[in-house]
Amino acid sequence: MTDAEVRVCPVELAGSLDSRIRRFLQNPRRIVGPHVREGMTVLDLGCGPGFFTIDLAQRVGDAGHVIAADLQEGMLEKLRRKIRGTALERRITPHRCEVHRIGVPAGIDFVLAFYVVHEFPDPPALFAEIRSMLNPDGRMLIVEPPLHVSRADFAGMLRQAQAAGLVPAEPPRLRLNKIVLLKRA
Repeated sequence: MTDAEVRVCPVELAGSLDSRIRRFLQNPRRIVGPHVREGMTVLDLGCGPGFFTIDLAQRVGDAGHVIAADLQEGMLEKLRRKIRGTALERRITPHRCEVHRIGVPAGIDFVLAFYVVHEFPDPPALFAEIRSMLNPDGRMLIVEPPLHVSRADFAGMLRQAQAAGLVPAEPPRLRLNKIVLLKRA
């Protein structure tokens, strides 16, 4: 499967991923705040133009690091332009992942996968790779859209995560979405 065959939000629609309305409805500080602390190493999986990346970088502080991973170079370029010349540029590493591999090193404290797992062609391989990169006390927050992902599909996704050695940690709350916080088994 090539990059062109994978269903992702087109770069041309990146503005819709980074709007004031979205910030009101999906406030990054409220969503990631309980999970991210200063000094952490965070993976923003499917970062797009950096909607969550900026807030994650502010939370990890100067001692932390955010790897902003996306399949599309165009999305990463939008993020680079957004942070160029700011203090956040030192905290954020844009990373282009491949269709079947994220390709970041181990040592991750927190993974944010917001509205993205359903787009991966091989979720079992994704979960196995994430488990291998998570620190022993690391966490992964998965948030999936209410309309694109059915309850049955989300339950299947959780079974795949558990088969890879990731289990629910605690039930976070985010209205109208399918959400789970995972940890290593």
